[in-house]
Amino acid sequence: MQEQLSKIQYIKQNSKMKKKISLFIIIFISFHCFSSEISSVEAKANFETSIRNISEENEAVKKEWNGFKIKEATLNGVDYKVVFPKKANASKNWIWRARFWGHEPQTDIALLNAGFHVVYIEVANLFGSPKAVNIWNEFYDFIIKKYKLNPKVVLEGMSRGGLIIFNWANQNAEKVACIYADAPVCDFKSWPAGQGTGDGSKKAWEACLVSYDFTEEVASQFSGNPINHMEYIAVQKVPILIVVGDVDKVVPVAENSALLEERLNSLGWELNMIHKPEVGHHPHSLKDPKPIVDFILKVTNP
Repeated sequence: MQEQLSKIQYIKQNSKMKKKISLFIIIFISFHCFSSEISSVEAKANFETSIRNISEENEAVKKEWNGFKIKEATLNGVDYKVVFPKKANASKNWIWRARFWGHEPQTDIALLNAGFHVVYIEVANLFGSPKAVNIWNEFYDFIIKKYKLNPKVVLEGMSRGGLIIFNWANQNAEKVACIYADAPVCDFKSWPAGQGTGDGSKKAWEACLVSYDFTEEVASQFSGNPINHMEYIAVQKVPILIVVGDVDKVVPVAENSALLEERLNSLGWELNMIHKPEVGHHPHSLKDPKPIVDFILKVTNP
């Protein structure tokens, strides 16, 4: 009898042990499958991310602008572009365009063929304000470090682009090889405010006031436009070429480029100016950009 009870007890204990082992095996298998599933999902996600990044990079490489590779991206939320020459020149020269990307690009294309990079960042609606200058400061450092370009840059500004190229250059003249300005705004009171003989632009003027955090009254007393300073540019003797249309009614020469020239002369420096008789604000540049290109190449390749 005692022997039978011992057998029954052994069978019960053995049964409990088997149940525990079975439960452990089930838990182990389930956990292993779940972990494998997670790893599989993570691996798939990582793979898809890698493929997406590769695709985006390939897409950037495949993009072209007038036959040259172009990269379009953002820096701190601001759109920028870099166009690469087919073969960079030994000096790693570059031209920094301030406004109207792709408009009258003949100078940019000629310089790309000469081994220059062409660079652009979008600050058009900041009208050369301190906000725009700060963005340019950050972008300059970024471009120099990332692409190992020449520390001295050629600046190019059309129309309102004149405000940022001259304002930035007057704070960073040691970084500027030369300046090419085309029908440039040199005083926001002339354009977009329209306080002189020019047409002005109400919408652009409102945006300009916002960018500077100015009221109309404060703006009317402002003395920080390019025509009011230029001291550091003169000290550093930065070569300047300005192209203007003599009958420009949008950005009148007498209220902008002519006053800038007077200011520079008073500081002991000169600029070069190409006049286009009987031409208004448009077209910008020159049909044959050779005089502009020659000016830039002479400075950057002495």
